[in-house]
Amino acid sequence: MSDFQGSLDCMRKEKGQAVVEIALVLPILLVLLCGVIDFGRILYASIHLNMVSQEAVRMGGLGKSDSAIVEYVNDTVDLANKDTISVNITPNDSNRSSGEYVTVQINYQVKYITPIIGVFISTPYNVSTKSTIRIE
Repeated sequence: MSDFQGSLDCMRKEKGQAVVEIALVLPILLVLLCGVIDFGRILYASIHLNMVSQEAVRMGGLGKSDSAIVEYVNDTVDLANKDTISVNITPNDSNRSSGEYVTVQINYQVKYITPIIGVFISTPYNVSTKSTIRIE
């Protein structure tokens, strides 16, 4: 019986050790997972806004008005918080002429879901894309 009792005590100690290990590792794994998700959201926003800015500047190069370009950007962007999007177009549509360049810059702020990431990277992260094309 004493061998059986000793093996039960050993199993209890191992179970306790596993619980402590999980309690120490789980927060680190959750922060890493949230960090990977935040990085993916920033990368997606950057790639998506880059493609939208290329299309928007193409519209400006073909003679579309600033209001049409801004409307296109607001309709096309597929991001969570559209309120933080700003669109800057230079020069404005009244000052554009053939042979000059038009630039469209889109700024968007990505808010993190990871609570600690704000210590390492500025909060919120500002994604900025810019495209330039010659007016035909």
